[in-house]
Amino acid sequence: MTWRLVICCAVAVTASAAAPASQPRPVLSDQDILIQLERDWHAAFLRRDVEAIANLLADDFIVTFGDGTRGDKAKELALVAEFDQQVDSSAQEDFIVKIHRDTAVVWFTQRMVGPVKGKPTEVAYRFIDVWVMRDGRWQCIASQSTRLTAPPG
Repeated sequence: MTWRLVICCAVAVTASAAAPASQPRPVLSDQDILIQLERDWHAAFLRRDVEAIANLLADDFIVTFGDGTRGDKAKELALVAEFDQQVDSSAQEDFIVKIHRDTAVVWFTQRMVGPVKGKPTEVAYRFIDVWVMRDGRWQCIASQSTRLTAPPG
């Protein structure tokens, strides 16, 4: 009887130790997914990863830049490929996500610090991005940014 008790205890301990590893990961909400997509987009931008961003943008993507000019997916991807500014630090904050069936709107602030003419300079933009669920994944169809800080003098 004693050896059966020992085996049962050993099996119970082994099963309880293995349980956390076998438990499925928590399911992310659409809000969490969209915030992560925004973070992935920015990280890909800093790495100049055109392919990663191309996968996030819908073919009919339209962007309105901080200076009021507009572009399409090809223009956005060209800007990513040409990006050559040093960014010392970057942060995205103040996320607001509103989901309406298969459409979502994401607002956030993005701050970046980097040298301009040898001096550390911070720029901040407010973004609004519109995402749609297509073929089981979120794709951005529109983006607009507004600069919050004055341009460097």
